[in-house]
Amino acid sequence: MQSMTIEQLRAASNAGGVSGVTLKGQGGAFLVQIDTRNGSGAVLSKARSTEPRRFGNPLAALNVLRDIGITVGQFDASEYDPAKKEQDAGNRGRADAMREAHEAAAYNHWLATEIQEALDGPRPSILHDEVMARMDARIARHKTGRGKRA
Repeated sequence: MQSMTIEQLRAASNAGGVSGVTLKGQGGAFLVQIDTRNGSGAVLSKARSTEPRRFGNPLAALNVLRDIGITVGQFDASEYDPAKKEQDAGNRGRADAMREAHEAAAYNHWLATEIQEALDGPRPSILHDEVMARMDARIARHKTGRGKRA
């Protein structure tokens, strides 16, 4: 059986070359099988490979088909087994990346709030001359070898 990308399916459908589609359950996912006017069959594939595009949720497949302009088709769930539902590694990786991005954004927001509160809050007021006197004393201690405060 041949494979067809979404763009190829859209072009074939617009040209009148699609005689029908079937949303077919297979294991824990659904595939889109395409019947063409010349009698050959195809399966909807991923964009950059001939690997069949698998939908864990049939509604997602129906949305893709509707966006292409295909609003009538068949449904075959005879080989569908929800117990074999697959975890799509690509989407799982994307979900993990989005979760990490949201956590990082939340941390950045928290940190910005903490910094702003520190800037807005009361700060000790120390004169420049006092700071310099303390630094001179510290330097002197280090030069004499005592190093640490008593």
